[in-house]
Amino acid sequence: MRCGDFKESYLEDEKIFQTWFVKFWLGLLLVCLLLFPLLADAYMLYIANIIGFAIIGAVGLNLLTGFTGQISLGHAAFVGVGGYATAILMTRLDLPFWVALPIAGLVTAGVGMVIGIPSLRVKGLYLVIATLAAQFILEYVFMHWESMTRGIRGINVPPPRIGGFVFDTERSFYFITLILVFLGVAFARNLVRTKWGRAFVAIRDRDLAAEIMGINLFRYKLAAFAVSSFYAGIAGGLWVAFMKIVTPEHFPFSLSIQYLAMVIVGGLGTVLGSIFGAVFMTLVPELLNVLTGATKYLFPGMDQLFIPLKEVIFGVLIVSFLIFEPHGLAEIWNRTKNFFTLWPFSY
Repeated sequence: MRCGDFKESYLEDEKIFQTWFVKFWLGLLLVCLLLFPLLADAYMLYIANIIGFAIIGAVGLNLLTGFTGQISLGHAAFVGVGGYATAILMTRLDLPFWVALPIAGLVTAGVGMVIGIPSLRVKGLYLVIATLAAQFILEYVFMHWESMTRGIRGINVPPPRIGGFVFDTERSFYFITLILVFLGVAFARNLVRTKWGRAFVAIRDRDLAAEIMGINLFRYKLAAFAVSSFYAGIAGGLWVAFMKIVTPEHFPFSLSIQYLAMVIVGGLGTVLGSIFGAVFMTLVPELLNVLTGATKYLFPGMDQLFIPLKEVIFGVLIVSFLIFEPHGLAEIWNRTKNFFTLWPFSY
């Protein structure tokens, strides 16, 4: 049990790794993640990569919605911009993946800043409608700008490579995903401790008071859109390189809803909540698919009932979180951690 854990400065209070106990468990987690591809099969590695892409995208959306309070329903479109930018840079300009991916992130950040311009004048549901319009506009561009995106035919993307080594399997691509997830989470966690992160939170809590305190609303709101969109662009570029093809069907409006559900279920305003939400929203449908497949053998002829029932169960789980734990999985984790920190005493 921790005892005498006093803080004498703001820097000590904001330290990411508060104790050696935390460092030990994080180190153990990192070792497990490095050993995972040696023990997992192709399907498990596929799911792990999908979770990694979701984490990067969810962290970006949480910086915008959870920390800055700017609700967005166009996140899937930003993921699509990153995916198409990566594909075009690799196929049209013959740039390597390692160069195309960060450029695609910057391109997406630029698009996000343009979409974020109305955020200075509108907020709440009006901003939601503005980002929703961006989603459908960008979907239309993906579909009909055939000279650049090739429309519904899509663009075939070569896998990343270093010299003669090609990252064309789930196992090899896993390490790319792991490194970028680690960098994305570390940057976000450090960002929220800085002046910029505190400005984001001040805008979320009360933008008028933040402006009176001297916070430039226009600059920080655009910065939030840029950072969020950059994360989305990186997630989209990784997805495209992993799937080796990009089409408009990969970035529907339902994907934006799914990302928003990730940050709500995981916990708004927490980086850890983004991770929990991405894992939950990715694994639960897969587990329901497994259960649906198992019930087909136990109850032959009931396929037509179990397939829609899977969607109902998934929806009930999300609604249950909104009702019984609005602060998400991160709050459950914090309560559990605090319980064992004080156990066996009640104070």
